[in-house]
Amino acid sequence: MKTIKENVNAQISEKKSKFIADLIYVSSEEEAQANLEQIRKKYYDARHHCFAYRILEKDTILERASDDGEPSGTAGAPMLNLLSKNDLMNVLLVVTRYFGGILLGTGGLVRDYTEASQQAIKKASIVTQKWRL
Repeated sequence: MKTIKENVNAQISEKKSKFIADLIYVSSEEEAQANLEQIRKKYYDARHHCFAYRILEKDTILERASDDGEPSGTAGAPMLNLLSKNDLMNVLLVVTRYFGGILLGTGGLVRDYTEASQQAIKKASIVTQKWRL
């Protein structure tokens, strides 16, 4: 399985909306929640803080995702799918959206949340680790 060497950040803009992706190394669900709260405070004026994480804890893979008010399935699930597809573990991915006033539609949201997430993953230094399941 793989994880990241250091935390990274990437940003895209689409029709005046800004998507900021933070990919963060975490070792527990509590750490993921604490980092999510820090991001919510940092970007306190943003409309959405969608997230996904995959964590190996006590020989179990914990996977969680949230659309944080976006239409169901447009943010959290595609983000979690990317983490899984890239075999990333012990990471939290948060994409913060500043709404630009133009509706993007469900297809546009999936595309933009996925693109921001992919940019962060591309930027990351990925390392392979051996974990026991």
